[in-house]
Parts: sequence; C-alpha cells; structure tokens
Amino acid sequence: MAKLAINGGTPVRTKLFPAYNTIGQEEKQAVMKVLDSGNLSQFLGAWHKDFYGGPTVQQFEKNWALAFESKYAISVNSNTSGLFTAIGALGIKPGDEVIVSPYTMSASALAPIIYGAVPVFADVDYDNFGLNPESIEKCITPRTKAILVVHIFGNPAKMDEIMAIAQKHNLYVIEDCAQAPMAKYKDRYVGTIGDIGIFSLNYHKHIHTGEGGVIITNNDTIAERSHLIRNHGENIIEPKGVENAFNTFGYNFRMTEMEAAVGIEQLKKLPSLIDDRIINANFIANELGKIDGIIAPNIETFSKHVYYVQAFKFKKDIIGVDRNTFINAVKAEIPSAVLREDTPLIGAGYVKPIYLQPLYQQRATHCSFNCEKYKGTVDYSKGICPVTEKLHFEELFTHEYMRPGMSKTDMEDVVSAFNKVIENIDELKVATIKS
Repeated sequence: MAKLAINGGTPVRTKLFPAYNTIGQEEKQAVMKVLDSGNLSQFLGAWHKDFYGGPTVQQFEKNWALAFESKYAISVNSNTSGLFTAIGALGIKPGDEVIVSPYTMSASALAPIIYGAVPVFADVDYDNFGLNPESIEKCITPRTKAILVVHIFGNPAKMDEIMAIAQKHNLYVIEDCAQAPMAKYKDRYVGTIGDIGIFSLNYHKHIHTGEGGVIITNNDTIAERSHLIRNHGENIIEPKGVENAFNTFGYNFRMTEMEAAVGIEQLKKLPSLIDDRIINANFIANELGKIDGIIAPNIETFSKHVYYVQAFKFKKDIIGVDRNTFINAVKAEIPSAVLREDTPLIGAGYVKPIYLQPLYQQRATHCSFNCEKYKGTVDYSKGICPVTEKLHFEELFTHEYMRPGMSKTDMEDVVSAFNKVIENIDELKVATIKS
C-alpha cells in the first residue's frame, strides 16, 4: 500500500497554512485619514512645491530615508519603475552595456533595454546566488557602464568584491533590493553600498503598499534626476534650471497618498517581521539540513539575510531521485496557505534564466542589441551561465514556509513532509521507474 500522498497515501497535513497578511487597523486608519481629507494625490507635473508630491508621500520618504540611513528616498509606483528610473538617472544610453543577473525577476535585466542599452548576463555565485564577481570581471568591455546587482532571496551579494571591480573600471553600481529590505552587508544596509538602491512594495513582499517602490541614494545629482524621471521631468528642466537634460524625459511613476499612508505604517512593522523570518528560517534550515543531500543556504557571518524566500540545494546523486520528483512528492504531503490556495509555497528552481526568454533569443527590440550605435556583440545562448542553469534545472528549490504567522507546529509539519518522503524514497523511486 502506498504511503506517499503523491501515490495515493494519506498526506501529512490538509489544513491550509496561515495567510501572510501584514495589513491591520493601523493601515486602515491611515488610509481613512487620507480619504477623509479628499487629497488622494498631490503631485503636479510642473515646477511647483507639489512637484515632490503631497504631505503623506513626503513623510513616507523621510521615514524611509531615516530607517535605511540614506540621504534621499524617492517613492515610485513599483520596483520596476525604480529600476527604469535608476538606469535613466545614471545617463545610460544606446550603445552602453549593463551587467545584470540572469536569475531574478525579468525587470532587472529589462531596465537597460528601456534606455536602448544592452544587458550582459554574468553568472551567479553557487553559494549565495547573487552575481559572481569573477564572472562580472569577465563580462566587462569598454562599453560597460554599470553593474546591476540583485540581492536575491534577501541574501546580500558579495559587495566588497563587486564594489572593487566597479571602482577599478569606473562603473556605477545599482542595487536591486526588491527582496532584501533591511538586509545588511558588513553593518551597511543593502541599497546604500552602491550608487543607487531600489526596493519593492509589491503585495507579496516583506511589506507592501499593494504596488509601490522606493529609490534611495546619497548622491545629490542622482536624486535630482530620479525626481525628474519620476514626474514629467521634461516640464521641469527649464524652470528648475537643470543644465543636463539627457534622459530626463519624465514618466508618471508617482505614488499616491493612500499608498504612502499604508507604507508609513508598514515600515514600522518591518524590523519585527524580518526578525520572525530569520527565526523561522533558522529553524527550517537546521531541521532540513539534517537530511543528507539537502543543503541549507550559506550565510556569511557578516551578512544579514532577510529571507524573501529560503533557498536550498538538492543533490540527486545522494537522495536517489531528481529534484522535481522529490519536490512534487513534498507538495502532495502539505497544502498551500489561506489566500494562496492554488499556489504552492514551495517550488523547484526559481525563474528560467532570463536570457532564455523569447525577448533575448529573438533579439526582439528595435534598439538595444540591434541598435546601430552598439558596436559590441552579446551572447544569449544556452550555456553562457552554467551555474545558473545547474541551479535552476537541477538543484535549487525555494519555499516560503518561514513567513511570519507560521507557528512552530506549522513548520514541524513541513519538516515531517520532507522526512516522510525521504523515509519512503524507495516508493518514489519505483513510481519514477514505472512512469
């Protein structure tokens, strides 16, 4: 008789895990205050005191800058628009190259293309999954203008080595911190180490405003140019007396007063939410790390990982079945969560390496890598980032069971599911052979 749920046995658990919901009465009251005022947005796309937005937006930005020890914080309507703004603010143009990660959300690599530049994919580090400094060095050409670092999963990249490379070659460093708010590298918040950092306030991040994002920088010029790009900069250049108009054609990347009101309250909760994530992640890492063939994430002693998700590596040669088969068996033993009923909290791999997307395989853009101003060559063929491909297609799996709200009993059920599959691995091997 089958014991594994994937083969018809009884699962470890059927009750849904708790929802991850950080919105409470504080946010409701803050939004109602804005609604009662009737002032839902106060931005003007003209050189005026309201060019910088209303009082709630400006208060949120002040609070964020203080919390992250940054001179400037500029709110935007998404991390994606923040990335686009960063590329423009740094003066990136057609013919330039920006080194990017192949293993992250697609917008990180798309950002250079928006301004006609060419994304060049460096491989990731096998242990922390951020950009590999040695691979970055190999990608640099006379056309390279910036390195766009992603602190993936909440784990800081190797910033000392990356900043040394940037200084050596006179390159900008952009930090995509969408998954890493308040992560630290050697006592510095990520986002404050390079020239500009961007954070996400999308609904499934640590904290959120529904949609939203924040840019931080200590550079006066970058801050000014970011403000211009966020809010119709083409109207502002002349009356404000901006001398360099390059790349300052403006978008509407503005945050509303209601979103900012939510953000102010969410920011207050962020430290404790991160503490809970770390405690839960440590428990799961300790328990799953006891299984031969499952390798817990490597965290440098000087880094603070804030766990957007928790990533493990899986060794087929030790466990005896491939990763996808194993993870599917675990999924069958435990449910998803309230509000996430149809979306598992665990998955094999993360995202398909970005350069394998049709946009890159078909070179489907008029400018960027097809631009007459681009004098280089760029390779998007399979195999250019072997570590990324090995992790994605064979070894890496991620989960969200360390989210705040998960009790120790909840997490013990997760561990039991893994152990049950391991204890009945022969049953899984037989089923795999038959299929």
